[in-house]
This record gives sequence, C-alpha cells and structure tokens, in this order.
Amino acid sequence: MTILGRPVLWAVMASTAVVAAGDFGVQRAAALPPAVELASHRAVYDLTLAQTRGNSTVAARGRILYDFSGNACDGYALQFRQVSELDNGEGKVTLSDLRSTSWEDAAARKFVFKSQNFLNETLIDTVDGQAERGADKVAVELVKPADKKFDLEAAIAFPTDHMRRIIEAARAEKTILELPLYDGSDKGEKVYNTLTIIGHAIPPNERLPADAAAGNDALAALRRWPVTVSYFDKAANPGDQAPVYSIKFELYENGVSRALLLDYNDFSISGELKSIELRDSKPCK
Repeated sequence: MTILGRPVLWAVMASTAVVAAGDFGVQRAAALPPAVELASHRAVYDLTLAQTRGNSTVAARGRILYDFSGNACDGYALQFRQVSELDNGEGKVTLSDLRSTSWEDAAARKFVFKSQNFLNETLIDTVDGQAERGADKVAVELVKPADKKFDLEAAIAFPTDHMRRIIEAARAEKTILELPLYDGSDKGEKVYNTLTIIGHAIPPNERLPADAAAGNDALAALRRWPVTVSYFDKAANPGDQAPVYSIKFELYENGVSRALLLDYNDFSISGELKSIELRDSKPCK
C-alpha cells in the first residue's frame, strides 16, 4: 500500500468514493495483465501510539482510509486519507489531515496524483501533477504548488508498481528489494531510495489474525509476508544511512495489508485493520 511513501500522520475520517481513471482525464491503457493482480478493496486502520524514544513525550491517535480499485486495462486508482491528532506533551495538540488521490496505469508508464494537506483545518499544501515514463527518463510535470517540469531516472518506481514488485519478490522467495520511488509527496519533488526486507511467508490459516482480517474467507486462503520498507532521502548525503521513516506490515499476495507499524524515528504508530471490504474488480474488456 502506498501509505507507503507518505511520511505524515493522520484521527477520524469521513468516507469517500474511489476516484476513477476518467476523473484524471487519462486514457485507457493497452496493457497485458500483470503477473500480480491487486485486489480492489477498502480498508480502514485505527492508529495508536506504539512507542516513543529518547525524550519524546508525544501522544498520537488517528485513522487511515485506503480505497483502491482498478484492473490491468483501466489502471489502478487510489483514494487515501489519513487524519491524526498529535499531542507534543506540552499542551499543544495538532490535527493533521492528508487527502490524496492517484491513478497509475498497469504498465507503470503513467502516474497522476493530487493531494491536499490540512493542519488544524487550514489548507497548508496542495500538490497536483503527473509523471510519465519514457525510454530513458521519467518526465514529471507539476501544476501545483507551482508550474514545474523536471526529469527523473528511468529506474524510478511508482507506488502501485512498487507494491506489485514487492509481492513478486516475495513469491520468488527474495528477501531484499531496493528501488528508487517517486510518489508525488513533499510538494511533488521528493524522491526516495527504498529498502524492502521481506520475511518468510506465513501460510494460510497460520498465525491467525485477530483484527478485521479474521473470518474473511478470501484473505484466509492467501499467504502473507512480514515486510519492512525503509525510505531514505535520495537527495541526502549518501553517507547518511538513517531512513526518513519506515513502515512494517503484513502483506497478502493480493495487495491487502494488515498490522501496520509506522516508525518516525522519535516515535512509532501502530495501525490496526478495523474493517476490510474486498470488491470484485471489473474484468478487462
């Protein structure tokens, strides 16, 4: 999932509809079905403080809404919202609300994204843009926060493709995956180097979950893997090996995630899967 790529915290959310490819004015992709077919689903995660380090006295709670749909012909759309309430321990409470929508074609050639970030109900940041993969580069064009064009290396992965490649690596019993990632965050200019560590597969019906995944017949039949993705600032000094943040989770082979742990170095936040709705993906026509 590409909360994977959003180093922000988010508490109570209103429900929203999934964005369709047409909302971005993109064209239908002529793509072959991918090796990994990701399930259309709507998941809600409750966030609570898991751990603080050093002198940190932060308290936090929140909620994530993750609404994903699409297929190999129409591409994949994501509507994401994270709301969080953060108390710094000195009486200052901050409410953060990040809302984003994106569309990515199944061949990972085009990525279209929009996001708004609210702080204490005041809009502080808006990003609107797209990235398109060419033969030797990825061309990025931003409309907001300002008109800007720039190029990235061709090896850059987009978020949905990144998730799919993690699953492919897990199925192949690989334990490490390193990829540069562009997700349109941080004013649309941030690029991360990512390091993914994949643990041993958890067979169906073993280590049964106690969250909303429990009793879901579709998930019960699938393997899942413990995964940790660490995000490093690609523009930072190469000698600085500390990640900006990392995310741990259990990943099902259809792309659904549970048991989140978002680590921001000074503190970490756990995300419990509170509800999961799997939907039938529309077949390619």
